[in-house]
Amino acid sequence: MKAIAVSEFKGTPTLMDLPKPAIRPGTVLIKVQAAGMNPFDWKMTDGIMNNGKTPHQFPLIMGVDGAGVIEEVGEGVTRFKKGDLVYGQFIHMPIGEGSYAEYAIVPEKSGLTIAPMRIQPEEAAAVPTSGMTALQMVEKLKLQKGDAVLINGATGGVGSFATQIAAAKGLKVIATVGDEDDAKRMHRLGAAVTINYKKAPLADQVKAKFPQGVDGLLDLIGNKEKFEQNLDLVKEGGGALTTQFVADDEVLKAKKLHGGNFETEGSPAALDQLSRLIDQGQIKVPVENKIRLEDAPAAIAASREGKATGKTVIVM
Repeated sequence: MKAIAVSEFKGTPTLMDLPKPAIRPGTVLIKVQAAGMNPFDWKMTDGIMNNGKTPHQFPLIMGVDGAGVIEEVGEGVTRFKKGDLVYGQFIHMPIGEGSYAEYAIVPEKSGLTIAPMRIQPEEAAAVPTSGMTALQMVEKLKLQKGDAVLINGATGGVGSFATQIAAAKGLKVIATVGDEDDAKRMHRLGAAVTINYKKAPLADQVKAKFPQGVDGLLDLIGNKEKFEQNLDLVKEGGGALTTQFVADDEVLKAKKLHGGNFETEGSPAALDQLSRLIDQGQIKVPVENKIRLEDAPAAIAASREGKATGKTVIVM
């Protein structure tokens, strides 16, 4: 089978011919239809999980998010059957049996579930990591209908989902954008207010529009300094979360805010919740780029350089 893999940590991702995985007890073999790309995928090849406790195998096939059809079920599998359309996070031990491949083997008990009915596999593959992160972040803020939430980094994968999920909950979403096209797209996704961070400092613009402050902050891109500046925009008792692991609990406590550093907890239950929102039409899946497997190395390089725009999906 064809797959994108590396031969060593920090190796160059390459299109390789590798053996089709053999079914094992407790696993399913998936004919992959699409794989969603995330920066975490290349961070894994750089060794972000190489802590001495997590087994890796080489060639290490990249990719966490995926969607496809179950071709074979292993001994003891009860949740799935041959022919099921599934999606989710394919990551498991050993690291290296990922979704950037024509076939993938995934344990039944991993973050895998039946795919939403209303969307295509290439859209489903874009959902798992970004969608679960957005869903759990919005829930963790514990905001009430009518509250205002500032999403810094709203136009990315997580931000696009968070905007829709927050709007569906009745929150007033303030989305950061870089141009007029972004502004139009974010309004279509449910943002009540858009703020072009290129026109003037973000904090100044938010204070002008919301002098009393906002109720919550989701910061998906800010460094430590920017995150702490944005905390000044949040009312006492409000919540602030960052995916960049730059939060200082003491600073949040001093400002009487809850939240801090956020880490996604992938689960079939969270995916099922996203599936319901998608099938009810409350979430549109934002896929900006569809590429072939052989184009993935160039797309990975662009992501590393910060030049990637929008959600990219590999279609098999």
